[in-house]
Amino acid sequence: MRIVAEHLSYTYNPGSPFASAALRDVSLTIEEGEFFGIIGHTGSGKSTFVQHLNGLLRLPSSQKHYRPKRLKKGQTPPPATVLTVGDFDLTDKKTNFRALRKSVGMVFQYPEYQLFAETVRDDVAFGLKNFSEEKLSDAAIDEAVRAAVEVVGLDYEELKDKSPFELSGGQKRRVAIAGVIVTRPEVLVLDEPAAGLDPLGKREVMELLHKLHREWCKTVVIVSHDMDEISENCTRAAVFADGTVRYVLPPHELFRHAQELTELGLDVPLTAKLTALLQEKGIVVDSDFTTADFCEKVLALWKKRKEGAQ
Repeated sequence: MRIVAEHLSYTYNPGSPFASAALRDVSLTIEEGEFFGIIGHTGSGKSTFVQHLNGLLRLPSSQKHYRPKRLKKGQTPPPATVLTVGDFDLTDKKTNFRALRKSVGMVFQYPEYQLFAETVRDDVAFGLKNFSEEKLSDAAIDEAVRAAVEVVGLDYEELKDKSPFELSGGQKRRVAIAGVIVTRPEVLVLDEPAAGLDPLGKREVMELLHKLHREWCKTVVIVSHDMDEISENCTRAAVFADGTVRYVLPPHELFRHAQELTELGLDVPLTAKLTALLQEKGIVVDSDFTTADFCEKVLALWKKRKEGAQ
């Protein structure tokens, strides 16, 4: 499912003294099959944007009682807003938003805090029952829940009857993700998926997301403030600032704009910082800013210098 946004704007509390423009004429395309990153400081519009992708936030034109405003004589109409996810037109009030939410899974920050059912089985099954167009048999539900629990690396038979609140922190997060992917969404959107985890936990979560990307969801979109996370995992990344998109580039190109990103209040990966420090000493390392490639290039340069090569 290809995601296309053109001239997308969104204002919280419109028409009130508390009106706040969160998105300003955003145009962004995410291709099917990408592992896409979205970065930006707090209030940049990144979370508002992704909440549009499964209709959690809906455009005025998709509301039941929407009526377009009449233009004054001689007034130029604004550019038409486009927001599509695959065949779903999110600007149209006739769109089946239930079917959309089955196809676009959303995992919020600290999803383990959103667990609520008495058992793991019931918690994971909730989304499946809620978004299905037809009533499912218990056997079909059990089969789907088992598959989702096992793909996130948990033992279904061991955990299905346990309370999710009895599990470890890592197990809770995996159960919460299973509860989103149980509908087999084509697009999986995650807001800070590794938030609050130690380095080992972060690595395990990212390995899980790549597994889901290979086996379960065609497209993965992550919102993150961790630049190392973006450089190590994403095919491309969009930088949001003040409700607009400033860059859409592969990480190896994006992090060459270190000064501009710093001016936007963002950080850069450790490898980009080390590259800059080495360059100050006259040592040029041309890497893609992943740890593996950076270390390989540095070791190759060190080997050449040790052998006396110029």
